[in-house]
Amino acid sequence: MSSKRSSRTLAALSGGLGLALALTACSSGGSSGTTTSGGTTAASGACAAFASYGDLTGKTVDVYTGIVTPEDQPYMDSYKPFEDCTHAKINYVGDKAFETQILVRAKAGNPPDIAIVPQPGLLQQLVATGAAKAAPKAVADNVDKFWGADWKAYGSVDGKFYAAPSGASVKSLVWYSPKEFSDNGYKVPTTLDELKALSDKIAATGKKPWCAGIGSGEATGWPVTDWMEDFMLRLSGPDVYDQWVTHKIAFNSAAPTAALDAVGEYLKNDKYVNGGLGDVTSIATTTFQDGGLPILEGNCSFHRQASFYASNFPKGTKVAEDGDVYAFYLPGVKAADHPVLGGGEFNLAFSDRPEVQAFQTYLSSDLWANTKAKISSEATGGGWISANKGLDVANLTNPIDKLSATILQDPKTVFRFDGSDMMPAAIGSDAFWKQATAWITGQSTKDTVDKIEAAWPKS
Repeated sequence: MSSKRSSRTLAALSGGLGLALALTACSSGGSSGTTTSGGTTAASGACAAFASYGDLTGKTVDVYTGIVTPEDQPYMDSYKPFEDCTHAKINYVGDKAFETQILVRAKAGNPPDIAIVPQPGLLQQLVATGAAKAAPKAVADNVDKFWGADWKAYGSVDGKFYAAPSGASVKSLVWYSPKEFSDNGYKVPTTLDELKALSDKIAATGKKPWCAGIGSGEATGWPVTDWMEDFMLRLSGPDVYDQWVTHKIAFNSAAPTAALDAVGEYLKNDKYVNGGLGDVTSIATTTFQDGGLPILEGNCSFHRQASFYASNFPKGTKVAEDGDVYAFYLPGVKAADHPVLGGGEFNLAFSDRPEVQAFQTYLSSDLWANTKAKISSEATGGGWISANKGLDVANLTNPIDKLSATILQDPKTVFRFDGSDMMPAAIGSDAFWKQATAWITGQSTKDTVDKIEAAWPKS
C-alpha cells in the first residue's frame, strides 16, 4: 500500500444458515417455497430475511466506490443474496479517482445511488452539495442497534444522520514476537506505564526495543501522525481530540504539544530505536512497509502500526498469538481506558427510491456484515472487518481480523477516526506529514507544532 489513505484500510449467516446454503436458497426462488438440497425452503429460510424489502424485479441500484480489484469482488459477492432474494440488480463501479470524481458528480447533479465514502470529512463535503439524502429510519435503527454513538456521529452532519458505517480498521496496535515474550516471561502491557517499563527493561539488555519507518513516497511522514493521534486520545481524551481535529484548539496548544513530546519519548529516543535499521534519523529513510520487519529477525521487539500491516510480512510468516508475529492493543493511561484510533467507510445515498433504501438497510444490518466477513475470509484470507456489533467473530479466519473486531466490539471502546484524514488537506496530507518528517530528523517539537499551526487555512 503506497499511502495511508489507500489502506482499508477492514461462519454462518444470521439465523444459522451457511453462506452457500443461503445463496442456493435465494437463487432457487424467493417466494416459490422451492426446497433446497439442505431441506430448507427459500421462503422460510435464507430469503425470509429479505422479505420486508419486497419484490424489486427490474430495479437497479448503482454503487460507486474507490474500492477496486481485488478488494471489489468480495463486495459484489456479498450483494448477491440481496440480488437473488429481491431480484434487484446492484451495479458496482470501482474507480481509483473516486474521491475526486464523486464530488464532481454530486455537484453536477449526476451522483450515484450510493457511494462508499472513506472519510467523514468527504462525507461532510458531499452533504454540503445538497445532493445527499438523509438515511431512512430502518438504517438509523440498525445503526443504533449495532454501532455506538461515536460511529453514528461520524455518519451525521449538523445533527442529521446520513450514512451507516461499513468496513473498519484498527490503528491502535503494537506488533511483537510471541516467542520473545514467552522466552523472556514478558506480559502484554495493559497501561502506557507498563509499556514504557517493558521498553526500558528491553533497552537495558542492550537491544533497541522499537523499530519504525515513515517513508511513503509523497506521503512520507504519515505514520508519525497516527502515533500522535493515538497519544492525543490517550493523554487528553476524546473530547480534546475532537477539538484538536476541528481546530477548536490550536495545533500548537498544550495538549498536542504534550502528545508529540510523548511520541518523542519513543521515536526520538536513541535507546529505543531503530532496532535493526539504524539510529533515530533512519526512521525517515525506512519505508513504512519495512518498518516492522526487524521483529522477525529479533532485532527489535515492537512496531506500532495498523491492522493492515499483517500483509507486509513475508509470505509464510505465521501471524497469530502463537505465531512468528502478532499484535496487542496499544493501551491507555489506565487499564480501564479503551480509546481506539481507526478508519472506516460509510454508505451514503443520493436517492431515496424504495430499492435504494432497501439496499441501504441491508448494508447496515448484521446479516450483511456476517455475509461480507465470511466471503472476505474465504476469498482472500481476511483483511476486512466491521465495527458492527452483530458481526460474529467466528466468521473471521484471520487472527488479526479477530483481534481487531474484538477490540471494536468491546463495550468500553471509544472510537475516533484518523485525525489527519479529517483535517483540511493543507494540514492532514501536507504540512502534518512534512513537519512530522522534519521532526524525526531533528526539528524540535515546538517548531513542528508551530509550523503546522501556521499552515492551517484561514477561515
